[in-house]
Amino acid sequence: MPQPGVFALGTRSHYYLDFDLLPGAAPEDLVGALASLDEPRRTTAGANVVVGLAPSLWRAVAPEDCPEGAVDFVPVDGPDGYRMPATQHSAWAWVAAAGYDAAFDVARACAAAVRPWAVLAEETAGFAYRDSRDISGFVDGTENPPLDEAPEVATVPDGRAGAGASVALVQRWEHDLARLSSLALADQEAVIGRTKADSVELDDDLKPPDSHVARMVIEDEAGNELKVFRRSTSFGGVRAHGMVFVAFTNRPPTLEVMLARMAGTADGVRDRLTYFSRPLTGAYYVVPSVPALRRFA
Repeated sequence: MPQPGVFALGTRSHYYLDFDLLPGAAPEDLVGALASLDEPRRTTAGANVVVGLAPSLWRAVAPEDCPEGAVDFVPVDGPDGYRMPATQHSAWAWVAAAGYDAAFDVARACAAAVRPWAVLAEETAGFAYRDSRDISGFVDGTENPPLDEAPEVATVPDGRAGAGASVALVQRWEHDLARLSSLALADQEAVIGRTKADSVELDDDLKPPDSHVARMVIEDEAGNELKVFRRSTSFGGVRAHGMVFVAFTNRPPTLEVMLARMAGTADGVRDRLTYFSRPLTGAYYVVPSVPALRRFA
């Protein structure tokens, strides 16, 4: 059984917490504290909580429940010195609620629960922007699978190591909205590869090969498109703002290929969106199944 918050759509307020294990603390104690944030508590608090562990930490405490191919994040390098930084932490908690007050209260409770074993290293408050749009105005998650098919993309199937788990990519991207919005509408749409108003993919003869959509189409050897399940939100204020990019998969190499294509690692062609948005953080987390977590509660 996957953690239900992964698929709980419709929440407007979010909180993302990254924790670093304290020197001398036992990883099992940190996992136990996170595992004790059980479903009844989440329900009565009016919020969903999803918890993840750095692949290296989770593999050390529960090797049989770690998805194949799950690794800690390393920097992704592209041409001309371009780099996606690695900011891997020990653990991650994502709180999603209808309102900011509920998300804030539960986030504080999460931080208090792990305080004896971990320090809060990063925190970001996120929010849903308009009708599922990024603050750039473009619809986010158009290529997401339908909710009834999402577990097939995001959750490790039975019979494989880590059944019921997911691997999450978490990055914070800061947008240069002034620069992007200075472009004519057609040029903005060429950066993304979709129309801005209704998110219709541009025809091939109008869609540049370095557009975001063109770079993010990833296929396996049989020509089948590889998808991820996105749960991104917006963050920030007037001075600095952007997207908290969160994507879940049961095939971690898909995420690595996706980032390499954005950075232009193999062919030197950078996703044009990277000229208008820069990654500030980068981490992978194993999001264990509910039964796997309950063994530590």
